[in-house]
Amino acid sequence: MNWDDLRHFSALASAGSLSAAARMLGVEHATVARRIASLEAHLGTPLVNRRGRRWTLTTEGERIAAIANRMEGEARAVRRAADGARSQVSGTVTISAPPALAVEMLTAPLVDLQIHHPELTIRIIGEVRTASLDRSEADIAIRLSRPEEGDLTITKLGNMDFRLYASPDYLAVTAEEEWRFIGYDGVLARAAQQAAIEDFAQGRSFPFCASSLEIAKAAARAGAGIAALPDFMGKSDIKLVPVFPDMRLISRDIWLVVHSDVKRAAPVRAVMGRICEIFGK
Repeated sequence: MNWDDLRHFSALASAGSLSAAARMLGVEHATVARRIASLEAHLGTPLVNRRGRRWTLTTEGERIAAIANRMEGEARAVRRAADGARSQVSGTVTISAPPALAVEMLTAPLVDLQIHHPELTIRIIGEVRTASLDRSEADIAIRLSRPEEGDLTITKLGNMDFRLYASPDYLAVTAEEEWRFIGYDGVLARAAQQAAIEDFAQGRSFPFCASSLEIAKAAARAGAGIAALPDFMGKSDIKLVPVFPDMRLISRDIWLVVHSDVKRAAPVRAVMGRICEIFGK
């Protein structure tokens, strides 16, 4: 049996569609379809029901998918064990982090680290979703909520304090009862800072919404209203001022997370060490 055929089938079962499986594997969707057809031919049984673009697993396909997922998990464990044995600061380390934090706090120090270790490649993925360390989607993750599951090593880096920020010109010409607010949209609509600013607004309007901290910051700079921003974005911007300097809206914990299998690898240790230095740990 060709392991690559089974791996492509496992990706389809996990992702739920050809296109999603192709994105997961970094290949064309036709490649996924061809690999699954090859696996079916080898096994002599249909694994998927093909109805146009919608593919669903057959009963036998579901049983084999469960086995394939366990095999994929063991293969990832083997790769993590090999990565954990690396003694040279070389190879690739992938970091998943909230986009704004990655831009404002991580990028410059990690560029400096890479310059000092030319054989090291650093990949920073700015994303609000939770990358799976078990599935090797990242080696290191910076998260704003503490993971509850997985064989993970977790370190609290510090806190992300949010305050209300606006442009000085906006505050100068707008009475408090007429303040407008900048809300969060998409995934961030469920974020703690959105709930906090809604409570503060007490029914006042949100005429502008943003899907990222960076857009909310730009809107506040342009005079759209008052935004809930982390201090590392607001305090350093000369076009923004805290509405109430002594009032912290909310504080969110920042966690450094690494899979326990790779935490001893030299390149992972080097990157983790630099990240801890950034936060004064």
